[in-house]
Amino acid sequence: MRPELVVCPNPACGASERIGIHSRQERRYRCHTCHATFSETKGTLLYGLHHPAWLVIVVLTLLGFGCPVPAIVAAFGLDERTIADWQQKAGTHARTVQEEVVCAGHVELGQVQADELYVKTQHGPVWMATAMCVFSRLFLWGAISAHRDEGLLTDVMQQVRAAARRGQAILFAVDGLASYPTAILKVFRDPERTGRRGRPRLVVWADLHIVQVVKHRTGKAVSGVTRRVAYGSAAAAQELMAASQVLLGVINTAYVERLNATLRTWMPALTRRSRTPAREMALLEARLFWTGVVYNFCHVHTSLAGTPAMAADLTDHIWSVEELIRYGGPQCPLHAIL
Repeated sequence: MRPELVVCPNPACGASERIGIHSRQERRYRCHTCHATFSETKGTLLYGLHHPAWLVIVVLTLLGFGCPVPAIVAAFGLDERTIADWQQKAGTHARTVQEEVVCAGHVELGQVQADELYVKTQHGPVWMATAMCVFSRLFLWGAISAHRDEGLLTDVMQQVRAAARRGQAILFAVDGLASYPTAILKVFRDPERTGRRGRPRLVVWADLHIVQVVKHRTGKAVSGVTRRVAYGSAAAAQELMAASQVLLGVINTAYVERLNATLRTWMPALTRRSRTPAREMALLEARLFWTGVVYNFCHVHTSLAGTPAMAADLTDHIWSVEELIRYGGPQCPLHAIL
């Protein structure tokens, strides 16, 4: 137990210095400021679970790296509903980590690629949109909707904007869906203050560029590719591509397609001929965020010699899944490790 890493969970207190050990046997702390005692797992997704912490950590690790639920049930004798509950809690926790660490305005984006996945569920098909930073391979955000429309893309782009440092040049490389330029230009604009009365005019970010990569197909085969500048400058887009890609070439969406391939590998519900399609959209979204955050902070990318979060300067080390599970927010980045 390490009280120096713990913050009092009492919102009215929030002390981080006068924390002591109340009971090693029960693994509880005491705040000497407000005199409250609290469990070591308070504020983490492990709080209130009736199974050993090591078992929850092992199961969530397996889920994060693509182990099918039936295999976990057979190996540990757990009920599928228990695993689904842990997965839902892990997804909610991972979404919070993504918002507080990634989408906090500290990421140098450079080139952003976005794409959509067609996913079959037990209640019909849905669309999953994802966005990632090319230079760091960082998963930025994902959203799921029954419709492949502007609303789905806007949800993703709002979080991409939340992650971006202000004033930087950004290149968006997307497919030919007509809603992409509309959604991006709607989100990446700010009010222009002139001092006059009335609502200020909204102005698009100064150095923003959008390139659409349109694939032409003959049957199931790709017969040609057209690249068009939907907004901004083609020369500036080429410069941003050269600065963000290790291997130079033409502007493409290969990096986000590779990310989607990783998601298909680690999320059994996304495989094209899966026997375990997603049951509910909420559970599919939880699995997406848990997988995406494990990919960002715990998975060493071969081309980076570290994790995407390390490449984006969001952390200085590779997180273990246990460290991710025990993350307690920006005020308390890491609860004590067992």
